Amino acid sequence: MATAAITASPADPQYPHSLTISLPLPSHHLADTIQRALSVDREISPFVQRTYTTLPDSPILQIHYKATTARMLRVATNGMFESLGTVLRVCEELDVDVLEKELGE
Repeated sequence: MATAAITASPADPQYPHSLTISLPLPSHHLADTIQRALSVDREISPFVQRTYTTLPDSPILQIHYKATTARMLRVATNGMFESLGTVLRVCEELDVDVLEKELGE
């Protein structure tokens, strides 16, 4: 079973609270698709910055957050995880058996 790694990133004086989430996925194609789907929604608050990164041929999606307060960081990441769950369910429904096949379930 794949697990996500969550690490604290170096602090930026304007955005002292930061977080990087590394999400392993079954394929680079799926990581890229999810990145494109999630990056359409911009952060509503100017107190939060978010970027997505996928490396070429890597099945890992990295989500980088910086925020002015811990509360803003928590609210932003909670919203992203809700959106991520929706996108994963859509990918599973539209790309028949992609998650089970690539995860070996």
